[in-house]
Amino acid sequence: MAAKQLAVVTGASTGIGLELARCCAEAGFDLVLAANESAIEDAAIDLRKLGVSVEAVETDLATTEGVDMLCAAVGERPIEALLANAGIGLGKAFLDQEFARIRCVIDTNITGTLYLIHRAGNQMLRRNSGRILITGSIAGFMPGSFQAVYNATKAFLDSFSFALREELRDSGVTVTCLMPGATETEFFRRADMMDTKVGTEKKDDAHEVAKAGFDAMLRGDSNIVTGLKNKIQTTIASITPNEMLARQHRKMAEPGTAKS
Repeated sequence: MAAKQLAVVTGASTGIGLELARCCAEAGFDLVLAANESAIEDAAIDLRKLGVSVEAVETDLATTEGVDMLCAAVGERPIEALLANAGIGLGKAFLDQEFARIRCVIDTNITGTLYLIHRAGNQMLRRNSGRILITGSIAGFMPGSFQAVYNATKAFLDSFSFALREELRDSGVTVTCLMPGATETEFFRRADMMDTKVGTEKKDDAHEVAKAGFDAMLRGDSNIVTGLKNKIQTTIASITPNEMLARQHRKMAEPGTAKS
C-alpha cells in the first residue's frame, strides 16, 4: 500500500490549528502536529480516530531548538503540506506589556515560523512539490492600537507570503495565506483581552475558517480572507488612512471596551 502524504501542522492543539489538522486528516493526510502545550497529545488521540497516523510533538516553536525538534520528528519523510499556523497574541498598550512577552510574540509568529518554512520549503523545492499554508490575519491590514505587536507580526506574514509565493512561481511549490478575522478560539483569553470589545463579541467559527484555508491551499490560491464582513473590512482598510485605522482599532482592543 502506498504511503499517505504527510502534513505538518503547527499550533495544532486548539482553535484554527486543530481544525486545520482535522481537515488534513479527513482528506487522508498522515500528520505531524506541534504545539507548546501538552494538549497536543489530546489532539493527536482525537485525530487518530479518523484513521490516519498522527504524531504529536510538544515543543516551543518560538525557538530554533524547538523547530529543530519538530523537523527531527519528521525526519526524511517528504512534507507535502506545511500548515504554519502557530501564533500568539498580546493585548494592552505596548509600553504596559512585559518585553519578554513581546519578544515571545515576535519569535513565535515570525522567527520560528520563517525558520520552519525555510527548512520545509527547501525540502519541497528539491522535490518540486509541496503546499505551504501560512496563517496570517486581516489584522495585518491595520495598525493595531492596544494590539500593536501582534498586528505588526501579521502584517509581516501577510506580506512575506505573497513574496515567497512569487519566488516559488512555477516551482511546483505553492504558498497560500489564510487571513481570518476574529475567530472563536482561546486566542483572546490567552492574549489577556477579555475586557475588550473584540475579545467579547461574537466571532467566526474555527472549523469554517480552517476549511476555507485548507481548500484554498489545495487549490493553490494566493490567499483567502474568510467571511464577508472581513472581506469588506479589508477592502475599506486598503483605502483608509492609517491614522484613522489605528483610531478605529482602539475602539475594539483598548482595555475596558467590553460591553457590560
